[in-house]
Amino acid sequence: MARGKVQIRRIENPVHRQVTFCKRRGGLFKKAKELSVLCDADIGIIMFSSHGKLFELATNGNMESLLERYKKIYAEAQGEGSEVNQPQATEQEILMLRQEIDLLQKGSRYMFGEGATGYMTLDELQLLEKNLEAWIYHTRSAKMQIMSEEIQMLRNKVSSNEGILKVANQILQEKITEQHGLFASSVMIPDNIPYSLICDNYYQV
Repeated sequence: MARGKVQIRRIENPVHRQVTFCKRRGGLFKKAKELSVLCDADIGIIMFSSHGKLFELATNGNMESLLERYKKIYAEAQGEGSEVNQPQATEQEILMLRQEIDLLQKGSRYMFGEGATGYMTLDELQLLEKNLEAWIYHTRSAKMQIMSEEIQMLRNKVSSNEGILKVANQILQEKITEQHGLFASSVMIPDNIPYSLICDNYYQV
């Protein structure tokens, strides 16, 4: 009897799902070992079960050495690719800058009525509007940053000046108190002097 085709979808029964996982995992590891022997290939397999359990296979050596080899080759490939793509990226950047400059020049001529045709396409106007909105946003952000820094500087100056004024006021208060004390001691009248003597001296003055 011919074997029926199995539909590839998630198995709802957890027992059947676990049994199928164990069988398929064993078959996958077996095929990887056979492929490694037949083709002299280094194969590494990493898998996690639905419960988070780790299963791995390294046909030659261990998984750590295989991963290190992969990282080294991948980094070299990325470096070569970046060196090859760097001139292309530079050319694309130059082309984009030229297009942006041309758009700005055309927009300037359009606004001042200096263009030969005097019209811009809808796409050009939308792109110009988008660029202007971005520039306005960056300009306002820079403006708010500068204003915040200036306000903070003014606050620092005011706080330092308030401290100086408080110290000066305290010193003046101490001097005034000291002068009042000296004046009061200089005009102090002893208690044993007769009142008539004080009056005679006052009228003589």
